[in-house]
Amino acid sequence: MEGINLVSFAVTIAMQRLVYILVYPIIWIISKLPFWALYGVSDILFSFVYYLVGYRKKVVAENLKLALPHISEKERNDIRKEFYVHLCDMVLESIKSLSITEKEMKKRFTISNINTVLELEKENRNIMMFMGHYASWEWSVVLQRFVNHRGYAVYKRIENEYFDKLVKKIRARYNSQLINTKETVHKMGAAISRGELSIFAFIADQTAKHWKAKHFQEFMGIKVPVLTGGEMLAKKFDMAVIYLDVRKVKRGHYAADVKLITKNPKDYPDYEITDKFLTMVEDQIKAEPAYYLWTHKRWKYRDKVKDYE
Repeated sequence: MEGINLVSFAVTIAMQRLVYILVYPIIWIISKLPFWALYGVSDILFSFVYYLVGYRKKVVAENLKLALPHISEKERNDIRKEFYVHLCDMVLESIKSLSITEKEMKKRFTISNINTVLELEKENRNIMMFMGHYASWEWSVVLQRFVNHRGYAVYKRIENEYFDKLVKKIRARYNSQLINTKETVHKMGAAISRGELSIFAFIADQTAKHWKAKHFQEFMGIKVPVLTGGEMLAKKFDMAVIYLDVRKVKRGHYAADVKLITKNPKDYPDYEITDKFLTMVEDQIKAEPAYYLWTHKRWKYRDKVKDYE
């Protein structure tokens, strides 16, 4: 039985490598395209994803109806279409991250109130940075070029280990390291114990598993289980908490605003920081809903809340 498992593992690795070898040259070529051509490819991708494949269109339609019941179906359909244009742009922009210059990145992803982080740096404070799945979270890595904190971003590991290494390589260009969810506490504790001034990025607006959730809160008017790990870790390691509010200015251009939530997370009752963060994400969605990541099932456990109340 063990021999069969080893063979299966070897086959899986071989297939992952083959896929990477076949796909990587395409990714590299796309990353080298000028932006006008990149968005031309994005338009083609949009037609394929939206009209031909219909990738998760029903999920997006249901999410929009749940979150924005007060607007007309036509308005929701317009938002859905605009969202898919943005989604395809993000995919291509992520690929562009492989070769984009730092100068170009800084021009296209501006950050205001960076002094908030610099002041915390003077105070030798580690930082927990919350973000939502809104606008562009991939290009937010450029923040590392303005501060001396070592950057860590918590993420879910990619199954194909070759693409996983590629994503980590891209992050490393900006003095940032990806850590998967299973190693978060260990990596965070190790960095802090060795005196490394660090900033940890959590994209924490995704749904929590209802059977593991410790807190339920309304998100876009619907009560759901929410993730609270970021807040708990901020309290455990006494980190200042900030929110990176990212807005889309126009195609290929984003503006981020650093907002201080608190310097003293332990002064807050449990889950109040999480609730405040979710309210900030809601404000972004309500302002311009097309730039939220509607393809994920954020509200899939909404019917389970009553079982835990």
